[in-house]
Amino acid sequence: MLEHIVLAKFKAGVKGEQIAELRKMLAALPATIPEIKRYKFGEDVRPEKTFDFALVSTFENEGAVKGYLDHPKHIIVAKYIRSLAASLQIMDFEY
Repeated sequence: MLEHIVLAKFKAGVKGEQIAELRKMLAALPATIPEIKRYKFGEDVRPEKTFDFALVSTFENEGAVKGYLDHPKHIIVAKYIRSLAASLQIMDFEY
């Protein structure tokens, strides 16, 4: 199994409506992309907010992650989150 983790720090001025749209877009992906085994995301609830938003998704293997990353619906969401993010940290690990 492989975990794909994305951490985002939003640009100053990103509004709640934009984050709500991101959440809506992310929520639609598991029904569209069969490679996704588990999909969780949300905003940082800690006061210090090292990052603003996190996504943790589970895949069977690297090939499944590649299928997810190359999927047209994922590409749309990835472009959107990049438009909101001042920085992104991405990590994949196997277990």
